Amino acid sequence: MWSEAEQNELAKIFKKYPDKRSAVLPALYLAQAEKNWLDDDDIAAVAEALDLTVTDIHSIIGFYTLFRKQKTGKYMVQICTDLPCALRGGEAFYHRLAERMGLPPEGGTTADGLFTLEPVVCLAACDKAPVGQINLKYHENLTDESIDAVLAQLRQEAQGA
Repeated sequence: MWSEAEQNELAKIFKKYPDKRSAVLPALYLAQAEKNWLDDDDIAAVAEALDLTVTDIHSIIGFYTLFRKQKTGKYMVQICTDLPCALRGGEAFYHRLAERMGLPPEGGTTADGLFTLEPVVCLAACDKAPVGQINLKYHENLTDESIDAVLAQLRQEAQGA
């Protein structure tokens, strides 16, 4: 499962931890990075690399919401709708974005499979709401225009790839 580049990155990660089992979160991030979700082969590869059981890995994935076992779009768009952000327009912003993306209020994946939108609770940037993250990169003080520009740029990059 691990590409040569991923194996090299995993070796660098292991150097940071006295017990490689402690590297479970970085290893999971690495395994999820390319396709934005983890299938059974990815989970088994992480378990094997860390000398953990598949059950151990499933329990960690089940606890941390940033790890996914379902297929997602290339870009995971998360918008904070928690109360402080909602008071600064985050929830209304999220609903407008879902509508413009052609998605139901609870979010989902666009028809082209490029974007998955979901509401999240707390991105720790309440003073910069509306705030979101796309594949773990923060976007603050969002407006309809600024998020549309970011999504258009990502769409263009994806078509050029």
